[in-house]
Amino acid sequence: MNKSALIREAARRAGINIRQAGRGVEATLEVIARELGRRREVTIEGLGQIKLEIKRAELLPPLSQSNPQSVPAGKADQEADHAGGEEFDSYKIQFGGDMKEKKESDANDETDVSDTAIGLDVGTSRVVLATGAAENARTVDELNAFIALPYSKLTERIFKQKNVPYQLNGGTELQVYGNEAARFANVFNIEVRRPMSGGTLNPTEEQSMNVLQAIFQFLLGKAPKTKNLRFSVPGELSDGGSSDLVYHEAMLKKTIDAMGYNSKAVNEGLAVVFAELEAENFTGIGISCGGGMCNVALAFMSMPVITFSTTKAGDYIDQSVSSVTGETANVVRTIKESSLDLGRAPQNKFEEAFHTYYDNLINSLVDSLRNALADTKNLPKITEAIPIVLSGGTACPRGFDQKFRKAIERERFPLRISSIRMASDPLTATARGCLIAAMYDA
Repeated sequence: MNKSALIREAARRAGINIRQAGRGVEATLEVIARELGRRREVTIEGLGQIKLEIKRAELLPPLSQSNPQSVPAGKADQEADHAGGEEFDSYKIQFGGDMKEKKESDANDETDVSDTAIGLDVGTSRVVLATGAAENARTVDELNAFIALPYSKLTERIFKQKNVPYQLNGGTELQVYGNEAARFANVFNIEVRRPMSGGTLNPTEEQSMNVLQAIFQFLLGKAPKTKNLRFSVPGELSDGGSSDLVYHEAMLKKTIDAMGYNSKAVNEGLAVVFAELEAENFTGIGISCGGGMCNVALAFMSMPVITFSTTKAGDYIDQSVSSVTGETANVVRTIKESSLDLGRAPQNKFEEAFHTYYDNLINSLVDSLRNALADTKNLPKITEAIPIVLSGGTACPRGFDQKFRKAIERERFPLRISSIRMASDPLTATARGCLIAAMYDA
């Protein structure tokens, strides 16, 4: 890595522009240079040892220029012992080149690294956009749904006045999408239509890609004008079932690229690892429990070892509870998101049903993880205990992590687990992980 690359990496990690990062790197290198000039070897705890490599021909320019052979044996070492930081230009450091070197392009580069990448979580329930610095990402989300209303010029005029996001479907429909779709659905007591189902494109909804494109455009209109975008995709189903993942990923990429972006897919579980496990060198298990799927990734130093998904997720909970209680899925979803506490004993028929189906979901998820670990050939020999991070809207009810921990502890687990914790923001972890992936690829 040269100095320019070091500055870019520092800027990316800190979420600052190149010039600001350059000042910090320059200041750090000057301190190291001064210390090396005094003792030729510096040990920095947590980094390692930096040694000075002395070039005799460069150490004493006047002598070497007139008669390089006249430098007495040992003279270089003697001079080095008395050299000050100001004479650092005459030394070479083993880890890099000339630290005084400045490139005009570096000095004039004011690009803010926080505006060079975009993360997009394309979930069954919501689409979440993440921009800005990795340490303090800005996120905004929209419901991944729409409703179709009869077209009239008056209605369209009111929608424009009230900034209701919509698109025309021929001359007969106004398709209201995103968060506003839920509001209109509640008013008219109807179910929203979903572009995605079970984690991938909804094969029964002919408007899927048109609506998704509209939601993407609505969200990306608030994003910086960068072309580097990473979007989430689920893993293969653990039971070997077909979920058309190849088609799903290809259509999302085609749609996003057609909008002028350079996009790549990121596994959803792996994105959680990127968002939450930097302190652990991106080693651990990331789990995203969404509406259509639960996604799991085991990573070792950012490299995916195991990735898979299960079909029992938020929609499974909502539909199952709706079936046994007689309430609509919308009402069930509202209860789940507003007041459900899985850490206490059930208080009514709704909570009894929620506990039953959440237990079933979590046990199935943990069993799939055990089986995947047992079936994986050449599993890395991870000697240290690793964390598990839980995220996604389905994991948000209080007490979810407690139930998950009990399922893990039910019998001996194939890996040592250091902790089981919720993501810092479960609803945005996948989008933030996609943002970090885009930053590293910038």
